[in-house]
Amino acid sequence: MDPTLEPPPLPGAVKLSYGLGAVSAGVAYVGLSAALLPFFLNQVVGVPAIRVGGAILVSLVIDVILDPLIGQWSDNLRTPWGRRHPFLYVAGVLWALCFYFFWNVPRDISGASLLGFMFTLLVGIRVSGSLYEIPSNALVPELAPDYDKRTGLISYRWFFLVLAIAGLQMLLSFVLLRKDAAHPLGMLNPAGYTMFGLIGAVIIFIATLGSALGTHSRIRYLHAPPIRKVTLGLTAREMIMALTNPYLVVVLVSSVLGGAAAGYRTNLDPYFYLHYWGLLPQQIGVLNLAGILGTIVAVITAPFLARTLGKKLTMITVFFVSTVIGLTPLTLKLLGLMPPNGTPWVLPILAIDSLVTIGLAIAGLIIISSMVADVVEDHAAKTGLRAEGLLFATNGLVPKLTAGIGSFFAGVLISVSHFPTHAVPGTVPMSQMRDMVMLFLPGYVVMVTLSIVVLLFYRLDRAAHERNLESIKTAAALAAASHAVETELGSAP
Repeated sequence: MDPTLEPPPLPGAVKLSYGLGAVSAGVAYVGLSAALLPFFLNQVVGVPAIRVGGAILVSLVIDVILDPLIGQWSDNLRTPWGRRHPFLYVAGVLWALCFYFFWNVPRDISGASLLGFMFTLLVGIRVSGSLYEIPSNALVPELAPDYDKRTGLISYRWFFLVLAIAGLQMLLSFVLLRKDAAHPLGMLNPAGYTMFGLIGAVIIFIATLGSALGTHSRIRYLHAPPIRKVTLGLTAREMIMALTNPYLVVVLVSSVLGGAAAGYRTNLDPYFYLHYWGLLPQQIGVLNLAGILGTIVAVITAPFLARTLGKKLTMITVFFVSTVIGLTPLTLKLLGLMPPNGTPWVLPILAIDSLVTIGLAIAGLIIISSMVADVVEDHAAKTGLRAEGLLFATNGLVPKLTAGIGSFFAGVLISVSHFPTHAVPGTVPMSQMRDMVMLFLPGYVVMVTLSIVVLLFYRLDRAAHERNLESIKTAAALAAASHAVETELGSAP
């Protein structure tokens, strides 16, 4: 495209199509979430908790190595379909296949063979997901260059992400893993996970293809990398320049600390819900529904809050408040100030807590994504290089890495607490559950507090962003004029 060409306003249909792609990420989020994946591998498949945590962590380390390379590849790819869309069309198929086979565990393998089978497919899901998600996320800065409008575009993505997460969580809680007289196994039912794999694979395929087709018309307005010889040394230098951007470092460090705390908590939530609060799977579904309602409110209000308070202050505020509120029921129960388990007030209190906590946390995550998009232009203004894929790939590593860290710490806590495998709700002593909560709280609070403190060093605001956009536009115009002069001189007799 012409670097000085102003793209037309982004149509609503394209925004919806772009957001639709996040449905596939929602499927993967539910399947690989700390609330489901470790429980499935440990309690259903029978892999020891320490090995589960280790396998998840190692699979995420592989992502740490591969994702930046995928981002760099995406940034420098030149095709008639642009830098991003070839990935979108191919990766969705691989993603769907890996997801399906992961939840269909062969019955005739065990021990090391079983662990190797599950680990291989787990890596396959993560890598194929990265091949789609990194180029898709990297479209944001170019589809929405404006400081505030990009927050709105990201909200579309989060809306569909939450919609998918909500639908699948309710499907699992109320249908596939329901516990009643006809379904006594509940969350221990292998057939429910098998059906989940099939449904999830179909959704991933449809969502990825639909999003790629819906945004295809914008390829003509997207940046095309210059024709140049890209050597290994040049690639390494450009990656180092991008990854050492001070604002990116601040966001990443804060996200790692906060994400590790969230992963730690989410891994333990199924244990807390079933054994500390004495809830049934369908009651956990009610909490998920409450969280969905809170998320919908967050998707609507996050752009408004960012415009009013600024991105940094909004994010710090919502993360702090969500943490305080989220820990309140656990703390009150330790102090004997919560209603007894089984009484009518327990579920409504936890539902309100879930609504507020998750809603505020999602608002903060939307703002973080928008802040990373702002770093793209800051990097381009300073270096002359657009590295959306690399920057978003690096940012995308955070939830994967922190989920692994959280899974590992949770596995250690579960093992230290001597929590039994295949534990039936009601059989674990409440004293043992209280000890788990008391071990959990201090580390969680420390990690969240540090993540908020780090954000105080982020200073890329609206005025700085607008200066960066102007600098990029001026540089593009000068480059185009220089190219035109060279072409004219070269064609002169």
